[in-house]
Amino acid sequence: MELRHLRYFLAVAEELNFTRAAERLGISQPPLTQQVKALEAELGVTLLDRSAYRIELTDAGRIFAAEAARILGDARSAVQAARRAATGATGRVRVGFTESASFNSLVTATLRSFRSDYPAVEVSLEEHPSTDLILALRLGRIDTAFVRPPLPAQRGLTLHLLEKEPLVVAVPSGHALAGRPQVDLAALAAETFILYPRAVRPGLADTVVAACEAAGFTPKVGQYAPQLSSTINLVAASLGISIVPESMRCLQALAVTYLPLSGEPLHALLGIAYRTDESSAVVHNFVDAARRGRSAGS
Repeated sequence: MELRHLRYFLAVAEELNFTRAAERLGISQPPLTQQVKALEAELGVTLLDRSAYRIELTDAGRIFAAEAARILGDARSAVQAARRAATGATGRVRVGFTESASFNSLVTATLRSFRSDYPAVEVSLEEHPSTDLILALRLGRIDTAFVRPPLPAQRGLTLHLLEKEPLVVAVPSGHALAGRPQVDLAALAAETFILYPRAVRPGLADTVVAACEAAGFTPKVGQYAPQLSSTINLVAASLGISIVPESMRCLQALAVTYLPLSGEPLHALLGIAYRTDESSAVVHNFVDAARRGRSAGS
């Protein structure tokens, strides 16, 4: 028994006329009659009462027609579900992001637009340092991640640069530099820095240290903070200054002043990474949403 046999019988059951059913199906009447008789023979039951002028469904025929309609409906639903999954309209994507990326408007805009475009896709989020996110990608624990390049070369992963976000100096609001419109990096040579461990944030840490050394000094680090938000909290407590992505200036707005850097600008890079051999349409749709967000903001 094939689905077409169910379709043939259901057309006859609904029309109660072989001629009209054949026209509806786009076939001639004799083959339709033969197919229904063959179906009855296969089932071993009579589905149609042909004794009267007008054919009628038997009790078995009424039950079979209802079940045939359900089966054909389920088959159509299965086809539609498969097509939605193939285009990435349904499914799940596991997204990783760094703490600093969570404050970036491109990241939040990507999540918002993806949710709007693909409401049936489940999005799960995980926050980790960039190095941990790369490892999670390699191990298959997440599908894509917003990370802070540069990162050590990773075979099997693809990274798209999304944005160069300006870095700003974060100082306590009562600091001597707080009243300036901007600050030169060399003016920070005597300051105590609060930084983030290079082991977990190599991109940001390396950028800051390299820029300070280019300005003629090695930053004096008084404290390493495990999280960038902790860095801002320590600056607010007047334990030192820091250099952070501009998108974090919403934190501790009363206790911390954020100053643009004069001269050669410093940037924190933001990228999206995923496995090069990734075959999921859902994941590729998410990556495309992030890259469209970059284009819209450029």
